[in-house]
Amino acid sequence: MGRSRGGLSTKIHLAVDGHGRPIRFLLTGGHRNDITQAPALLANLKAKYVLADKGYDSRELVDLIQRQGCKAVIPPRSCQQPRTYDKVRYRLRNRIERCFARLKQFRRIATRFDRKPQHFLAFLYLAAIPLWIN
Repeated sequence: MGRSRGGLSTKIHLAVDGHGRPIRFLLTGGHRNDITQAPALLANLKAKYVLADKGYDSRELVDLIQRQGCKAVIPPRSCQQPRTYDKVRYRLRNRIERCFARLKQFRRIATRFDRKPQHFLAFLYLAAIPLWIN
């Protein structure tokens, strides 16, 4: 998502509900792989489906999702064994991208204005409030 002012890169990991409203944020260093944060994002979430892009495709994660009683809607990477997924339901993943776009309308988020991660995370929570009120 970009670099912060201090030269330190941070990455936002986001879980949204079925309406595209944020329900969980995680911040990591920009060098961390997305899939490493998936178990923390999914912990104690009650969902029927988990939609994610190809970057989250792994046997371990799909097994974790199924153990939680959810159905994984993740397209397989070309290097993985072919696996079926609901292509119609996968189209709803754009709600996640739209949520990111709405959060980045705040210049402070888009430019990583805050140097400290806890301040940046606090503003993410503040920016999420209007998404829940509307």
